Amino acid sequence: MSAPPRFVALFLDMMAAERGAAGNTLAAYRRDLEDYVAHLGETEVSPPEADTAAVRSYLAGLDARGLKSSSAARRLSAVRQFHKFLYLEGYAGTDPTAPIAGPKRGRTLPNVLSVEEVDRLLAAAREAADAPARSPFEQLRAMRMHCLLELLYASGLRVSELMVLPKAAARTRERFLVVRGKGRKERLVPLTETARTAARAYLALLEKQGRPSSPWLFPADSETGHLTRQAFARDLKTAAAVAGLRADRVSPHVVRHAFASHLLQNGADLRVIQELLGHADIGTTQIYTHVLDERLKTMVRDLHPMGEGG
Repeated sequence: MSAPPRFVALFLDMMAAERGAAGNTLAAYRRDLEDYVAHLGETEVSPPEADTAAVRSYLAGLDARGLKSSSAARRLSAVRQFHKFLYLEGYAGTDPTAPIAGPKRGRTLPNVLSVEEVDRLLAAAREAADAPARSPFEQLRAMRMHCLLELLYASGLRVSELMVLPKAAARTRERFLVVRGKGRKERLVPLTETARTAARAYLALLEKQGRPSSPWLFPADSETGHLTRQAFARDLKTAAAVAGLRADRVSPHVVRHAFASHLLQNGADLRVIQELLGHADIGTTQIYTHVLDERLKTMVRDLHPMGEGG
């Protein structure tokens, strides 16, 4: 079987690494998206360049081909997820599927870790990093995982942003990092003292073991020279299992979700979350409104004169 088109391959890698998609699921996505990309190719349009008219044209073609409504809905779902991926990863400036109506679906988070579950994950990673009597390679790998998790949960970085942090990020004395996200836009993200301590300890061991020429905080023998999102996602599932969590519920993106959800639970404003996550559109951040709904219910119950707490 020939290799899938570049952007389809990137999407499938993400689905496998971060969402734990099964082989049959990946094969179905590949068939649907290769069909879609072939349609775009007829007019020499690449996926990041596709606009809403191009997507509508594809859907109209499905109807003309006599596809059942259920099959067309599945194709639209695949195309939606594909374009959302391109948009969130910065390959495309917009999501052309946003204005297109489709089957009504709830926009709830697929996996939400509780504060207690994140605590267990961090504690297990910290315990592994502190464990004695291990090989230098195993110790560095354990400390790297602890550092990655502490930084990710403290900052809410995209996994693609986390992978390319420079060594200087571990040396900062500030309580924040300046990162360059989608569209090369810079933003500030918070750092906890725990995250800074984990980063300093990891960097000290990294430099003790070598890698002086690499500029990356998480160097690796990869094409890019730094740890890949797929490798991190794979190792994270192992760390989740050690912490007693279901591996299929944990991914780098789920930890980013936990960062945002837990801040909202503790009273942070949705606009602040938008800034911290680097969302250009508040609509993207509004997937977290399930947290706000619960908070509002609690506020009404506890604070309204006629509520239970009044």
